[in-house]
Amino acid sequence: MEVNVVNISGKETGAKVQLPESVFGIEPNDHAIYLDVKQYLANQRQGTHKAKQRNEIAGSTRKLHKQKGTGGARAGSIKSPLFNGGGRVFGPQPRDYSFKLNKKLKSLARKSALTYKAQESNIVVLEDFNFDAVKTKNYVKLVADLNVGDVKTLLVLPAANNNVYLSSRNLKKAKVITADQLSTYDVLNAGKLLLTAGSVKTLEEALAK
Repeated sequence: MEVNVVNISGKETGAKVQLPESVFGIEPNDHAIYLDVKQYLANQRQGTHKAKQRNEIAGSTRKLHKQKGTGGARAGSIKSPLFNGGGRVFGPQPRDYSFKLNKKLKSLARKSALTYKAQESNIVVLEDFNFDAVKTKNYVKLVADLNVGDVKTLLVLPAANNNVYLSSRNLKKAKVITADQLSTYDVLNAGKLLLTAGSVKTLEEALAK
């Protein structure tokens, strides 16, 4: 797929970039996408939830009343889960939610997500650029000139660029990452995917295997 390259003002430069079919034109695998997104979200969980069981509740273990003859149910400790303030039955305990996925599956998921973005014409290729200083208004002007200011955008750079990253950090609908940080979740979560000419080449080298 051939795409026109635009500058940060949104004007065509006359150059064209070939999006490799091996990355942006495969047969998408929805299950691979599901597993990769599931792992990404699971890895975000702290897993520090905790509820006290009856052996952790402060209170007396005295039997509340005699076993028989009261007309009510038999009752032991006030720490029973049946009483207010008692322990919780099978409550949440601290745990690790992360799980392993094979590298080939994660690569397939990323390529599938990129293919969907290409099929929906939601990829914009920019010429490589840099900001002279850290200014949020520079990034606001960039997305405005590209007519993508009203949607979530993901800008993928070939390498870390502190000026561009810090200029976008305060914007709610903007995210800037490097090509080696690209995740399936980020691609799907963005309305428009902004790639620089250099990041296209970096993605091809990393994923077209």
